[in-house]
Order: sequence, then C-alpha cells, then structure tokens
Amino acid sequence: MTVIVSAEDSLRTDTGDVDAVPLRHPLRWIGALVVALTLLGLLWSVVTNPNLDLVTVGRFVGDPRILVGVGLTVLITIISMVVSTVLAVLVAAMRLSRNPVLSSVAWFYVWIFRGTPQIVQIVLWGYLGLLYEKLTLGVPLTDIVIWQVDTNDLINAFVAGTLALTLNQAAYSSEIVRAGMISVSGGQREAAYSLGMSPVYTFRRVLLPQAMRVIIPPMGNETISMLKNTSLLMVIAVPEVYTAATMISAQNLKQVEMLIVASIWYLFLTTVLSIPQYYLERRYGRGSSHVLPPTPLQWLQSRLDRRSHIAEPAPATQATRVVAE
Repeated sequence: MTVIVSAEDSLRTDTGDVDAVPLRHPLRWIGALVVALTLLGLLWSVVTNPNLDLVTVGRFVGDPRILVGVGLTVLITIISMVVSTVLAVLVAAMRLSRNPVLSSVAWFYVWIFRGTPQIVQIVLWGYLGLLYEKLTLGVPLTDIVIWQVDTNDLINAFVAGTLALTLNQAAYSSEIVRAGMISVSGGQREAAYSLGMSPVYTFRRVLLPQAMRVIIPPMGNETISMLKNTSLLMVIAVPEVYTAATMISAQNLKQVEMLIVASIWYLFLTTVLSIPQYYLERRYGRGSSHVLPPTPLQWLQSRLDRRSHIAEPAPATQATRVVAE
C-alpha cells in the first residue's frame, strides 16, 4: 500500500503541532434562530390577518392620486433641503461671526424656530392671510405703492408648507453646520489668513470642505426626517402622499390599508435617499485616519474573487514523499 503525504502534513505530524479550531458560539446561532422565527411569526400574523385587506394595498399603491402625492412629497423635500442648507450655512457663518449684531440675529432665529413646534409654524404660515390681507412693497413714509398682491394668492398651501419646513429646517441645519465648523482646527483658519485669503474665501474653500466630514451624516438624517415631516402639511391641506392616502381612506373606509400604502412609499423613498448619503460620507471621509469600509459592490466583488480563488486547485509546489508499507 502506498500513501502520498505532503511535506506540510509530515512536518505537523513530526513536530506534534495541533490544528487550532475556532471557538464556536452556539448561543449566537440560537439567538439568531429565535429572532428569525419571531420575525417570521410576526410577518405571518400580518399576512394572514383577516382584518387586513392586502388586495386593497396592492391596488392603491400605484393609484394616480398616490403617485401625485409622492411626486409632491419629493418636490417639497428637495426644495426645502436645498434652500434650508443654503440658509443654514449663512446662519452658521453669522453665529460664528465676531460681529455682535450678526451673531445675535442668528441666535434669535435659531431660538425662535427651534423653540416652537413645527406644526404650529406650519399653521401660522397657512393663516398668514389673516394677519396680512395684502403684501405691499412701497416707499417708506409715503403712500407710493410699487407692488401689491393678495396674500392668499401669493402664499397658497404649497408655498406656506414649503416655507414652514424650510425655515424650521434651516435652524436645525445651521447648528449642524456650526458644529462641523467648530470641529476644524483653528490652525487651518490662521494658515489661510497668513496666505492672504479673505474670511469668506477661507470659509468657502478651506473650512467648509473639511467640516463636511462631520456635517454629511446628520444632514442625511435631517433629509430623511424632512421627507417624513412633509406629512405634517396635511393640516393645511397640501396633497402630499399622506394627505392623499387619508383622503382615499375617507372614501373607501380602508384606513389601515391606506396607512400601509403611505408607509410603503415612505420606506422606498427613505431607502433611495440613503444611497447618496452613503457615498457622500465615503467621499468626504477620504483622508481620515479610519479605513473606509468597502461599498456593497466592492464587498460582492471580493466575495466572488475569494470563491473563484478557492475553487481553483492549488499549484503542486510542495514536496511530497512516498511512504511504502
């Protein structure tokens, strides 16, 4: 009988080495199994619930009224976040200014909008016509009127809701931007000034790009919160997705089903918004001390490469010896 033994196996046998076996964690697998079974049981109870009409959910998830509401929700979110981000940078710069008037005005702005409920602000903007019937632009201390318009014609429900969300979000975002600016070392500003850069140029080209590493993660969360906060505009009859679902449920008396329809769209939109946030965090995280995790595509590619490497037979480079018995 002839046995072929590799040199590595022979060496392990001769020296008495013991193969290291990884420590097993059976409790982890038991816990994971319990969690998986619990989730499956919860899902099954929802699917088989006789009080839930899933056919209605499937029929109205693509209803034209719901789709119009989804488009309006996305539009309000984009407008509010873009404008509020610009305002937030301006307010943060004012808060950090050495001018007491600018810093005081910025502090008062943040204090007002952070200290009052957002739904109250939405209602106040919706009822602005009760305070000012007409908006007039003219020469002070004279009767000369340059421009005049009815308040309700200019600030309708859509404009009022967008203004309320934008101004409120700018107050919160300004604190995020200010925190990012404070996180940058003061030596960066001094070095920029020593090179002859103006304060505005230093803020725009030196401080703000470095602060983005701190700003992007919470701003991504604020964007997702903004998307969901558009549902508050129902109080002033803005037909976004939640308002549209509520109006439909008032007709077919399927309140729970229509809430599920709205939730499906919110989950889908928040998932889509999470993708650019992920890549923005990676972009502005370059150059930091921690190692960036691989993207999903990179992780998948590494797994495929590893599997193909394991599948290939190892080259016969080790010496073998023949033991005859």
